[in-house]
Amino acid sequence: MNRRTFLGLPLLAPLLLGAGAARAAPAPAPLSAADRADLARIEAYMNGLHTLKARFLQVAPDGSTAEGVAWMERPGRMRFQYDPPSPLLMVAGHGLFFFHDSQINQTTNLPLDATPLGLLLRADLHLAGDVTVTAIARLPGQIQVSMVRTGSPDDGSLTLVFADNPLALRQWSVVDAQRQETRVTLFDVQLGGSFDQSLFVFVPGANGGDRSGG
Repeated sequence: MNRRTFLGLPLLAPLLLGAGAARAAPAPAPLSAADRADLARIEAYMNGLHTLKARFLQVAPDGSTAEGVAWMERPGRMRFQYDPPSPLLMVAGHGLFFFHDSQINQTTNLPLDATPLGLLLRADLHLAGDVTVTAIARLPGQIQVSMVRTGSPDDGSLTLVFADNPLALRQWSVVDAQRQETRVTLFDVQLGGSFDQSLFVFVPGANGGDRSGG
């Protein structure tokens, strides 16, 4: 896997360096009545999704793959624990994403609100206003919706992919500010329950800097 990328979020992102000015938001996708109905269903599903645990398969921009275990607790919390021998760990909590590479002992953080993936962790996801829907696509048994932050489309885009009837989140892809795409597919998904909150707290230097603790 490209070690400079976690889930489509580059370690040396221009966001951290202050590079790049926001452009005007792209034109929203023209919406039919069926589109509006599906977006309403997706909003209701996402805003009812509080906790999720799953195995994941990540495909990086260079085509390399990695697997691991993901925990998500909305709003604002996520942990991606990569299987060995990957040295990578991602923790989201307290308004920040933390990205740690234990092999080179490097940690980078980004504000949740500065990344496309942060949209997934919002307390209330509304697919309008400060979020612009750029595309809706349907395949047999599947629906996907692509979106950007209206005020900062150059930050990148997020595409959510759902199984349909019943609706269930199964995949997302992030296109970052450098137009590099990272795709994450979920399997063995478990919904509901509660998690140890130490999963979502990054502790620098704990156990070599490769875990979180309370």
